[in-house]
Amino acid sequence: MKRHTGQDRSVTRNWKPATQAVRGGTARSEWGETSEAIFLTSGYAYDCAADAAARFAGEQAGMTYSRLQNPTVEMLEQRIALLEGAEAARCTASGMAAMTAALLCQLQSGDHVVAGRALFGSCRWLTDTLLPKFGIRTTIVDARDPQQFADAILPETRVFFFETPANPTMDIVDLEAVCRIAKENGITSVVDNAFATPALQRPMEFGADVVAYSATKMMDGQGRVLAGAVCGTEDFILNTLLPFTRNTGPTLSAFNAWVVLKGLETLDLRIHRQSDNALKVGRFLETRVPRINHPGLPSHPQHNLAMRQMAACGPIFSFEVDGGRAQAHGLLDALGLIDISNNIGDSRSLMTHPASTTHSGVAEDKRIEMGVSEGMLRLNVGLEDPDDLIADLDQALEKVGL
Repeated sequence: MKRHTGQDRSVTRNWKPATQAVRGGTARSEWGETSEAIFLTSGYAYDCAADAAARFAGEQAGMTYSRLQNPTVEMLEQRIALLEGAEAARCTASGMAAMTAALLCQLQSGDHVVAGRALFGSCRWLTDTLLPKFGIRTTIVDARDPQQFADAILPETRVFFFETPANPTMDIVDLEAVCRIAKENGITSVVDNAFATPALQRPMEFGADVVAYSATKMMDGQGRVLAGAVCGTEDFILNTLLPFTRNTGPTLSAFNAWVVLKGLETLDLRIHRQSDNALKVGRFLETRVPRINHPGLPSHPQHNLAMRQMAACGPIFSFEVDGGRAQAHGLLDALGLIDISNNIGDSRSLMTHPASTTHSGVAEDKRIEMGVSEGMLRLNVGLEDPDDLIADLDQALEKVGL
């Protein structure tokens, strides 16, 4: 296929992010379509047997099987890599497929991981349940304190794994400090950047080695498909990650890749508008609830750090009520506009009770360690008028005595 405008990656890398989000990685067939084509094919034909052998030997450019390459998926991978400022990216079937692959592709029995305490529930399952089955130990630290990463290093430590902002506590990790500690000790830093996306935060600019995403969230942005991505150096993607994904098969479908490509075109517009909306809603809630965890508010203990690392606060934050699960569920049930849903990144406003949904699989003592209380609620602020969201929250809060 002819590459868009015939320009090479040395040119596209110099485009501004807004241009990369619309045109990065674009490839056109002989039909000259302006919207990316969806290649719904599992396999590819060869002109002769020798060509097939050459492709499998890596001696000839071209595609062999859609578990390994697909033109639509390849466009998405190139676009995400450009947005991230990474040399390469590999897409997966879901965000958790990306997190799992980013860890398992480089770890083996006897290795050690240092992970932040506040992670998505399934990510804590990886560190607490899955990795130990393969003889890989994990030390959990409070990622808000970089020194805890340094203090937890063992001779066999291979990976630092953390999320910032963290789900759902909104802990902020000092990217520059933690990634510097990792590099000084020959450790690979793996950052879950799903809440911010490269539109608000580019961890590699602060020294991160690997950045992983649930593209299901802000990158799609409208709650339509599942997708994930892992970004890193070309050497890491091709020689460490690819052997794992090609043989285990967490493959992203061409259709889902196409949907995320369309989502990326409006990512910058959506995430900044939703960040503004979330800040307005957060200011309202700060006057009504006992505690709020919103990095865009000066009351957040790491507000200054968040604003140094991020272009905006993002659309997601959490808050807490003193009445525990009963009051939190009562508030959810009283909502009229905001949906009860465990998804995030959607253009619609969504709220969930993490202790009974996203983090229900985490043992109670570990939830407490993470800072996920029975009274915590997580809110994804969408593209609705923020005044309508505030009105809905106001009436719901009144019904539960707040």
